[in-house]
Amino acid sequence: MMAECMRRFELNLVCHFSCICSVFFHNKLSYIYALFIMSALEIFAVIISVIGVGLTIKRNMWCWLFNFFAFVLYAYLFFTFKLYGETILQLFFMLVNFYGFYHWFKGKQQDHEIRIEPIAIGAVFIQMLIAALGGLLFGLSLHYFTDAALPMLDSQLAAFSLLATYWTSRKHIATWVLWVFVDIVYVAMFLYKDLFLTAGLYAAFVAMAAFGWWQWEQVKKKQLSQLYNEI
Repeated sequence: MMAECMRRFELNLVCHFSCICSVFFHNKLSYIYALFIMSALEIFAVIISVIGVGLTIKRNMWCWLFNFFAFVLYAYLFFTFKLYGETILQLFFMLVNFYGFYHWFKGKQQDHEIRIEPIAIGAVFIQMLIAALGGLLFGLSLHYFTDAALPMLDSQLAAFSLLATYWTSRKHIATWVLWVFVDIVYVAMFLYKDLFLTAGLYAAFVAMAAFGWWQWEQVKKKQLSQLYNEI
C-alpha cells in the first residue's frame, strides 16, 4: 500500500519527464496543459493514498474508500501513459480492496469493532510461496515482453505488495511486518538506481509501517485482555 503509492509516484515522474522533453518538439501549450492536469491528479492520488494508510493504521472503515479512489486514479494515470501492466495491477488492488471492505464490514457487524485476527504460520509460508511464484511468472512476462529495468525484483515487490494488501483485508498484523520488509527492499532498489529522494520517502514509509505494526500489537493486547475478562 505505502510502497505502491510511492512506486506509482516514481513511475509517473519518469512519464512526466518524457512529457517535458516532448514540449520542446511538439505543441507546447497542449503538453504543458496535459502535464499540469496529470501532475494535479498524481499529487491528489498520493495524498489520498497516504490518508488511506493512516486510516488503515487506525482500523477505520473509511480506509477502503480512500484506497479505492487512489487505485482508480492511478489506473487512469497509468492507462493514459500506456503503462498497461501497472493499470492491470491496479485492477487487482481494486478487487482486494472490495474484499477488504466486505470482510471488515462483516466483522464489525458481528464484533462491533475491527478485531485483529491471527494467522497460522503455515498459512503465512504457503501464501508467501504463492506470491513468490506469481511474482516469478509476472517477472518472466516483464522480462520477455517489456524493457523493464529490474523485472524480477519489480514483479516480486508487486506480488508481495498484493499479499500485504490481502493480509490487511484479513486484519492480520503480519501485513505490517511484510510492509516493513517490502519497503526496505524498495529503499535498497531506489538507492541502487540513484533515486535518493524516493529512497528517503520509502524510508519514511518503513517508519509508518513499523508504527502500524506497533499500533496493531497494542490493539491486539487490549482485545485479548477484554476477551479474558469476559470469560
